[in-house]
Amino acid sequence: MFRKAAVPTVSNGSYLQGRANGKLSSVDSGQPARRGKVVLKKKVTLLRGISIIIGTIIGAGIFISPKGILKNTGSVGMSLTVWTVCGILSLFGALCYAELGTCIKKSGGHYTYILEAFGPLPAFVRVWVELLIIRPAATAVISLAFGRYILEPFFMQCEIPELAIKLITAVGITLVMVLNSTSVSWSARIQMFLTFCKLVAILIIIVPGVIQLIKGETQHFKNAFAGNDASIMGLPLAFYSGMYAYSGWFYLNFVTEEVENPEKYVLNVLLDF
Repeated sequence: MFRKAAVPTVSNGSYLQGRANGKLSSVDSGQPARRGKVVLKKKVTLLRGISIIIGTIIGAGIFISPKGILKNTGSVGMSLTVWTVCGILSLFGALCYAELGTCIKKSGGHYTYILEAFGPLPAFVRVWVELLIIRPAATAVISLAFGRYILEPFFMQCEIPELAIKLITAVGITLVMVLNSTSVSWSARIQMFLTFCKLVAILIIIVPGVIQLIKGETQHFKNAFAGNDASIMGLPLAFYSGMYAYSGWFYLNFVTEEVENPEKYVLNVLLDF
């Protein structure tokens, strides 16, 4: 009586490709592709990758966070300090993810890296926390800001109705969902267009400010740390607002399998920011 040899199972999603010598094999390994294997098309080019990073970092957070940081720090100097520290921490995170993205060439971001390092249980818990708490909350904040900004020009003389904001928010979420489900190429093109619009909006804010500084309007920087003392309860909220404004540098690692030549592009894109 002969025992049939065990055959390792292959996941259609290509996250788990079977263990060999205790390690998860990569979808980009030199092993021949199995018949019927489902893989993601590599349609994210360098320009599209840059657009993803810029589009996620320059989002609703950069327009919402400055008020919270200034309010919770109490002075211009302390708020600039918080911005600098948050930027340095985000830079370290981006460098770490650039290394991870070139070493582990799988989509999934946080989930994939926790799966590789700590096993399936922590990865499972992490992805469910992401789906049930983190992602819905972040989507709600961004979408509500989108709805308010879209309606702001039409209600300049009065308060915007909350129902109108919620309706526009629901429409925006639905359109984004349909677009991303339909075509990667079209969603990438829309992302590039919206990234251009965000850069224009940022320049409209930055350029007049620089012009005012050149003209000598620096009275707010005199005694920059004078003002309300920053409370212990306020500083964590200020740092949270700053990190929220910088968040987005890790999103390209969620689509690593769709990036053309990820060893080159993921590292270049993340190092640019």
